Amino acid sequence: MSQNQPPPPPSGPAWGQVPPQPPMPPQPASGPKWARKRIVIPAALVILFIGVGIGSSGNDQKTAASSKPAPRVTVTETAKSDAKPEPAPTVTVTKTAKPPAVKAKPKKTEAPAPKDQVVFKVWGSAPAGVDITYGSDSDSIQGHGLPMTKTLKLKDDAMYYNVTAQLQGGGDVHCSVTVDGKTKTGHASGGYNICNAQLSGGLFGDWS
Repeated sequence: MSQNQPPPPPSGPAWGQVPPQPPMPPQPASGPKWARKRIVIPAALVILFIGVGIGSSGNDQKTAASSKPAPRVTVTETAKSDAKPEPAPTVTVTKTAKPPAVKAKPKKTEAPAPKDQVVFKVWGSAPAGVDITYGSDSDSIQGHGLPMTKTLKLKDDAMYYNVTAQLQGGGDVHCSVTVDGKTKTGHASGGYNICNAQLSGGLFGDWS
């Protein structure tokens, strides 16, 4: 091809021409208003029935919940009694007061009889009377009254000294004889019993 040949014409539309537009799709014709109402009204009724069903189901649930019986609560109360409680028994405790301790008085110690004297004693009770004799182997003396205390001069040749007290039907008596610091005692109780106390002289001047 020679360079002087003109270029081939374009295959498209001619220069300056508007290309043809494609045809528009057919638009549906709008229906009448009454047709729209036929669609909207049934839809509204369906929604209304659904709402009523939900509400009725909620009410049924509330009614079922409220129809359940309430739990029964039993309260037990102690019956009050009008009777007054009996008073507690009175307990009296009696304590015996202890008497104050009495200090024992020291017994009077009798002065020992002189060595040259013999002492005879009789004491106690003898309601019916008592027969008393005292002395030595060589001398017997009648005594009387309770208590009785008598003295005699000690004889070197006396073999013994004694005192007797015989009850006359009852009583209780004691008797004693004392020679050179030695003492013998006796006791008698009831009936006609005899209280007897005696000291005998020994070979060496002692008394027993």
